[in-house]
Amino acid sequence: MPIEVSQLEDGSKLTGFHETWHDKGGHSDIADALLAYERGAFTPLRTAGSTGIQPGAFWSHFALRNSTNQPAKLHIEYVDHQLLGLQVYSRALSSAGPYRKLANLSIYAPFDTRQVEHNRFVFEIIVPAKTTQELLVKFDSGELGVVFPSMRIWSPQKLQQNSKGEISLIAFLFGGYFLMALFAFVGAITVKENILYLYSLYCASKILVWGTVLGYTHQYLVSGGFHWGYATISGAIAILTGLIFARIFLETRRYTPRLDYLLQVMMANSAFLLVCVLLGLKSASQISMTVALLCYPLVVPIALVRWRQGNSAAAVFAIGWATLVLGLLVQAMRDLGFVVHNPVNYYWPPVASFVEMMAIMAAIGLMVQRLRTQKDLAEKKYMQQLEVSKTDLEHLIQLRTRELQAAKVRAEIEARTDPLTGIYNRRSFFEEAALLIKLAQSKQIPLGVLMLDIDHFKSINDIHGHLIGDQALCATARVIAQHVREVDVFGRIGGEEFALLVSADVAGTVCIAQRVHRDIAKIVIKSAQGPVSFTASIGVACLQGHKDILELLQQADSALYQAKRTGRNRILEFSTAGASA
Repeated sequence: MPIEVSQLEDGSKLTGFHETWHDKGGHSDIADALLAYERGAFTPLRTAGSTGIQPGAFWSHFALRNSTNQPAKLHIEYVDHQLLGLQVYSRALSSAGPYRKLANLSIYAPFDTRQVEHNRFVFEIIVPAKTTQELLVKFDSGELGVVFPSMRIWSPQKLQQNSKGEISLIAFLFGGYFLMALFAFVGAITVKENILYLYSLYCASKILVWGTVLGYTHQYLVSGGFHWGYATISGAIAILTGLIFARIFLETRRYTPRLDYLLQVMMANSAFLLVCVLLGLKSASQISMTVALLCYPLVVPIALVRWRQGNSAAAVFAIGWATLVLGLLVQAMRDLGFVVHNPVNYYWPPVASFVEMMAIMAAIGLMVQRLRTQKDLAEKKYMQQLEVSKTDLEHLIQLRTRELQAAKVRAEIEARTDPLTGIYNRRSFFEEAALLIKLAQSKQIPLGVLMLDIDHFKSINDIHGHLIGDQALCATARVIAQHVREVDVFGRIGGEEFALLVSADVAGTVCIAQRVHRDIAKIVIKSAQGPVSFTASIGVACLQGHKDILELLQQADSALYQAKRTGRNRILEFSTAGASA
């Protein structure tokens, strides 16, 4: 039955799927299609609109009848974005002549060769007044793919108006992705939270994948030399980035190691998908992509497990991820032919993905709030411990004062301070530290030591001169001195090495080390070559048993060496099994 058309088509009419033929080999031409049509091989499609995942190509036969007195110029739009090629042949229904090729569209062809500038395949046909045009259309999905034989019929003006609306929606979504990615990146720089860097990267991958999948990458960025693998690569990157983010955010490695293994397997499959695309293994990449999409919903129960463990942010994360999974499920149901294709379920996945990112941003806010609360509680507990030990510390100060007075005569004779920084020199540090350890052991007061070394100090001297190097040493000494109490011992024991002996337990010593490490990274020294900043590596050890200052410093030095060997700019605590972060 011919489809009645006019110059006012608004996309509500479809070309139909009542006469379709599946060419499993995908190599048929118009002659093969006509033979198949003559022997009755064209049959109605028995799904809601999609062929499902099938190999080869599909052909569709239909007719357009213009009963008006004016010729109808029409744009016929393929409704989806997954097709590799579209070939169109037409002839007048009353004519016994051959079909003529009306359009030959391919995703591999430069975008500017298309008849109609549109992110999906669109071809143009003019149906003369009072005539009927018969059409045969070949839909090429490659080795394995999905075809929607039913196409929308538009007047050029109506299609243009509809395209503007779609572009407005995409611009809103992509603008939102970009702003979320930008805000997260700026926030990561400000608060130095690595999870925000990952979130920013995940947002950026959403722009890449949906821009490519929906055809806008081909239209605006890679207009020539487009490849089928671009959509798969972008999808693999988005999946891999999302899984890495979920693993770090949910802290599965620490709290759910078995489930973490599952996430690692999913990440390995995503990496395998990238390799398949790069090697041109299309069938393998489609299988890997299917596995990735089937496993993607498993992140939701993993997030719920973390929520049951007490992580409230994981519940919000689960809601966001479930929204995305629902969108992907709708797309899968549409692709498999269980639900009818329409603009709502076509744009549901990218909209669901946008909602997912907003939910995850809210989850990150909850996580940051939780971390701040934990930090405040830790600081409060530390201050309480200091208050409890105040009496012991005061007594220790009195004992230390009497011991120091006994050594006053010798101190006046010897140079006790470093001439450059004004703090204890190596000899004085060892003497004072030995006294403090002796007193601490008699009173069972906890002690900890920090061994600190300026990273790449030789480079500072070589590039900016020894004067700037001396200023760096003095600035470092001043920063550390801000954290030194009367009961602590602080000195320069080498070229760029400092040592600080503090009256604190393990947690207190590490806390002081973190503050010192943070403040040193803020130092900026002006030089002729520009501002100079640097970092430090710190080794931490704590007094246990009857250690002397040499043994204690040796342990801290071992932790310092491990910190510098594993990349510098870090704090490591000595342990019998090796330094630990």
